Amino acid sequence: MELPAELKSGLTETAEIVVGTRDTAPHVGSGKIGVLATPIMVNLMEAAALQAVERYMPAGYQTVGTRLDVRHFAATPVGLPVLAHAELVKVEDRALTFTLRAVDEREAIGAGVHERLIINVARFDERMQKKLGKAKP
Repeated sequence: MELPAELKSGLTETAEIVVGTRDTAPHVGSGKIGVLATPIMVNLMEAAALQAVERYMPAGYQTVGTRLDVRHFAATPVGLPVLAHAELVKVEDRALTFTLRAVDEREAIGAGVHERLIINVARFDERMQKKLGKAKP
């Protein structure tokens, strides 16, 4: 697979939500305080990374997350918007590395690094079927 020339460091994308009760730690089971849950923030960051590169994937290829190293260092109450930002900082063969950050209206709330791997969807699906014991003879 040859990567498109446009798939290079510097690509950015954002994803945004307004924190609702469904996004809080008690709702997702990651804590007892009714503020933005870390898993929701991480999901938003990963969505921004995916969106940054998805349009450049050749037909039959997609990316999957393989590593996340994220800090969540400030709480966000229900009602405030949160913006996650991802920047592609490294392309090495099929491996893509992003820097991530998240902010609410008042302050930075999280940051980290994320890696995604470019995969052939048909081969991936075949491996998943085999794992389920449903591989074609």
